[in-house]
Amino acid sequence: MRFKFKAQKANGEVYEAEREAPDKFTLYRDLRKEGDVVLATAEAAPKISWSVMNYLKFFGRITTRDKIVLARNLGSMLEAGLPLSRALTVLERQSKKKKLKELFSDLNDSIKKGQSLSDGLAGFPGVFSSLFVSMVKAGEESGGLSGSLKAVGFQMNILYELERKVRGAMVYPAIILSVMLVIGGLLLIYVVPTLTATFKELHSELPISTKVVIAVSDFLHGHIFSSIGLLALSIVLLYAFAKNRFGRRFFDFALLHTPLISTIVRESNTARTARTLSSLLSAGVPVTSALTITGEVLQNSYYKEILRLAEAAIEKGSVMSAVFMEHDDLYPVFLSEMLAVGEETGKISEMLASVGAFYEDEVAQKTKDMSTVIEPFLMVFIGAVVGFFAVAMITPMYSVLNNV
Repeated sequence: MRFKFKAQKANGEVYEAEREAPDKFTLYRDLRKEGDVVLATAEAAPKISWSVMNYLKFFGRITTRDKIVLARNLGSMLEAGLPLSRALTVLERQSKKKKLKELFSDLNDSIKKGQSLSDGLAGFPGVFSSLFVSMVKAGEESGGLSGSLKAVGFQMNILYELERKVRGAMVYPAIILSVMLVIGGLLLIYVVPTLTATFKELHSELPISTKVVIAVSDFLHGHIFSSIGLLALSIVLLYAFAKNRFGRRFFDFALLHTPLISTIVRESNTARTARTLSSLLSAGVPVTSALTITGEVLQNSYYKEILRLAEAAIEKGSVMSAVFMEHDDLYPVFLSEMLAVGEETGKISEMLASVGAFYEDEVAQKTKDMSTVIEPFLMVFIGAVVGFFAVAMITPMYSVLNNV
C-alpha cells in the first residue's frame, strides 16, 4: 500500500511525503526508527494500471478460503508438535494450487534463514492482511503461535461468512436487473424497428412515450458497437470514480442512506469492528495498533474515521467508548455501552466478542429476509417498465386500427 503522511523530524522540521508500506502500523514503526514522529497519514489513491498482467494475476490467485485453511491447518500441526519448517513442507506437498506451493516454499525459505513467520508473512502484503500478520506476531511474542493461527483462522472465517451472506443477498436483484437489461436491449434493437417501419408507412401520429422508445431504438440499432463501447467506457469511468477518494466517499454515503441496505451496512460494519478488535486485543496487540488494523479491515470510510478518532482519544489518555457514543448514528448504542462496561471491568475483548456475535446473527437473519423484502419492489419496478413499453408500442397501434 502507498501512504501520504506528514511527519516531524527530531529538529522540529515538519515535512510531507509518500511511502509504500504493508500497513499503517509498519509505516509508523519505520518512521519512529528513523527518529520521526507521524502527525497525519492517509492512504494514497491507487494508480490504475491497464497492463494485461494485472488481469492475468486474478487467475490462480490465493483466495480468502485458502488463507483460512492455511491458518487452521498450520495451527493444528504446530499444536500437534510439528516444527514450523516441517509443517510448511507438509502444506506445500498437499497443496494443488501452484501459487500456494510457491507461497509455502518462500515462507519455508525465510524460516530457514532465521526469520520469524510474521516477518515472512509481511513479505506478502498483497496476500496477508495486517490483521493476519499482527495476530501471528502477537502469538510468536506470547509463545502461543498455534493458538493465534487458529484464532486468526476463526476470525477470518467469520468475516468471510459475513461478507458472503451480504453479497449473496445482492445476487438475486442483480441477476433480475441484468436479465431485464439484456431483454430490453434485444427488444429495442430487433423488435421495435419492425414496429417503427409500420408506423412510418401508416403516417400515424405518435405519442411522446412512443417517440422516446423509437429514438432510443434507432440509436442502438444504428450504433450497436458505439453503444457497447459507450457502456464499457461508462463502467470503466464508474470504476475509476469508485476508486477515487471522492467517489469512494460518495458511494459510502449512498450505502449508509439507501433504504433496506443501510441497516445491513451499519450492522455488518459494527460486527466487523467488534469481532476484529476483540480478536486483536485478545491476542495481545496494543489498543492503538488494534484500532489502526481494524480500520484497515473496514471498507466504509466513515467508519474508518471513527476508529482514527478513537485511536487519537486513546493516545490522549481518554476512553475510546466516548468516541463511539458520540457517533451513535453509525455505531449503535449497544456497542458503546458494552465497550464502556469492558473498560470499567477490564474485559473489553470479551464484551466486544459478545457484540460481534450479536450483530453477526442480526446480519445473517436480515440477509435471509432481504430477498423476500426486495421481491415486491422488483416486481413493481419490472411491471412499471413493461407497462411503459407496452403502452408506448400498443397505443399507436390502437390509433391506426381506429383510423381504419
